[in-house]
Amino acid sequence: MTSFEWALLVGLSILWGASFLFVAVQVESLSPVTVVTLRVIIAALLLYATLAVIGVRMPRDPLSWRDFMIMGVLNNVFPFTLIAYGQSHIASGLASILNATAPLFTVVVAHFLTADEKMTPARIAGVLTGFAGVVVMIGPTALADIGGELLPELACLVAALGYALSAVFARRFSRRGIPPMAIATGQMTTASLVMLPFWLVLEQPWNLPAPSLQVVASVLALAALSTVVAYVIYYRILATAGSVNLMLVTFLIPITGILLGALVLGERLAMRHFLGMAAIGIGLACIDGRLIRRISRLTIAR
Repeated sequence: MTSFEWALLVGLSILWGASFLFVAVQVESLSPVTVVTLRVIIAALLLYATLAVIGVRMPRDPLSWRDFMIMGVLNNVFPFTLIAYGQSHIASGLASILNATAPLFTVVVAHFLTADEKMTPARIAGVLTGFAGVVVMIGPTALADIGGELLPELACLVAALGYALSAVFARRFSRRGIPPMAIATGQMTTASLVMLPFWLVLEQPWNLPAPSLQVVASVLALAALSTVVAYVIYYRILATAGSVNLMLVTFLIPITGILLGALVLGERLAMRHFLGMAAIGIGLACIDGRLIRRISRLTIAR
């Protein structure tokens, strides 16, 4: 990836890392279905307003909207609901580790479903090293609870698989020349259409108690920042860097979360944080490949 694409990936990790915090605030008083429904509906409305301002038109052909529906289900409805459900039962550290399996799934899925993102020894080694770094940084003790809440843990794993499948499937949009803003809008629209009936029937929102200002603020931040802005960046990276590189964001999310905690909340960094970050850095370097190629050329030159 280029330096600009790496910068976008870091930005995306910050936005999605913050989403775990926003969801954690909301699931204390809102159900997972309500959290997801509000997230996608508000995001869709914000995206349509943005499209009207910048003058981008939505595709009208049935094929594009069929694919928007598939993306809305694979990349929003299932993962958002499953992660919100998982976070309401298991610790956020364990949820982050399970979420970090997305690149592992993506490497396998991309190998079998694409012609240009095949497994390589460096890519596999990089993904495994990065995943180990996530475990070390969050703390191996987070794995001590694994198996205690089997269904929520499986939910987070299935969500990671959904992200992998959707990242590979979404490659088709760039080949059609659809702008990232339009793709994100179509995806959020179809996700809203799927979630809205379930929300109205299951939750009967008119009977729900009024949320606190903190919850309202987290709902708006989750929709505007961790969804609207994040998915525009998501499709920009996917168009040029590929699905496997895109899913590396799940390795960066714990790093940004811990660094933000240290900078904003004054939390202290332990040695395991630095070791985990180093392992993730090595893993990313292996997958990127440029550092390894330069070392090989220097070795051969000598």
